[in-house]
Amino acid sequence: MNHQPTRNELTRREFLASVLATGQRPSRLQRHGRYTPESMRHPGKMLPAIASTVIDAFTQPGDLVIDPMCGIGTTLVEAIHLRRDAAGMEYERAFVDLTLNNLRHAHAQGATGRYQLACGDARTIATVYKELRGKAALVLTSPPYGSHTHGHIRSSRDNGGGKVLKRHHRYSTDRGNLAHQPLLGLLDSFGRILAGSALLLRPCGVVAVTVRPIRVKGELIDLPGMVIDTAARNGLILASRYAALLAGLRGGRLVNRASFFQMLETRRARDRGLPACATAHEDLLLFHRAADLQGDR
Repeated sequence: MNHQPTRNELTRREFLASVLATGQRPSRLQRHGRYTPESMRHPGKMLPAIASTVIDAFTQPGDLVIDPMCGIGTTLVEAIHLRRDAAGMEYERAFVDLTLNNLRHAHAQGATGRYQLACGDARTIATVYKELRGKAALVLTSPPYGSHTHGHIRSSRDNGGGKVLKRHHRYSTDRGNLAHQPLLGLLDSFGRILAGSALLLRPCGVVAVTVRPIRVKGELIDLPGMVIDTAARNGLILASRYAALLAGLRGGRLVNRASFFQMLETRRARDRGLPACATAHEDLLLFHRAADLQGDR
C-alpha cells in the first residue's frame, strides 16, 4: 500500500524556488524522440519539463497521477517514465489515439508505470473512474484556451514571400468540445472538472493547474486569477503559485522562446502604445481540498 503523506510531509517536498527553470530546452527538443512525431498536431501541448517537475516534486514512485483533459498525454507519459501510474481522459478521439501511441512508445523506451485511458467528457471523470476515488496523489491538467490556438506557421521566409499560413491550430470542430464555450461557460465547466477530479484524490493530494493570461480582442485577461476563483467555488484552496518558465536561462538572462504569433501580437500592441510583453512562463497553481485543510486544524 502506498504511503499516505501528511500535509507537513507534503510541504517539505515542495519546490525551493518560486520560479522553475522548465524552459532550458525548446519544447520541440523536449519532445523529440520521447513523443511520436504525430503529436505535434495538437495545438496546445503542456511542456514535458513542467509535467515531470511537478510529478517528481509531489508524488513518489508507485503513486497515481491523473489528467482529466490529457490532450496528447504529456502528463501521463511523464508519469509512467517516472515510475508512477497514470489515468487520463480526453474528449477528442483523435487525441486519445495520439495519447495511446505516446504511452506505448514510452513503454517501448523503458517506462514502467501502468496507465488507463478513457475517451469522454471530463466533467464525468469521477463517474468514469469511480474505482479510483481516494487513490490519486496528484491531478495535473490545463484548461483549453478556446476552440483554436496559434498552432504552427509557415512564414513568408518559408514560402517565398507569401502570406503567413497557419496549421495545427484547432482543437476541434466538434461543438460539444468545451473549448467552443464562451469564457464564463468554459470556467464553469472547468470548475466541475476540478471538483470531479478532486474526488479521486487521496487525503492531502494535490491538484495542479498550468495556465497563462490570454488576450481576447486585444484585452489582457487574467485567466490564472479566474481559475483560482473557480477552484475556490468548487472546494479547492490555493496553496502555492509558481512561475514555470517557457524561456531558457543563459548567462543570467532570459532567452525568449515565445511563438511567432505571441511576438506578433506583442509588437502590434506596442505599436498601439500598449506596454505589452510576450508571455515567457506558465502560472503553476497548486490547490488542496478545503476539507483536507480543515482536517489539519
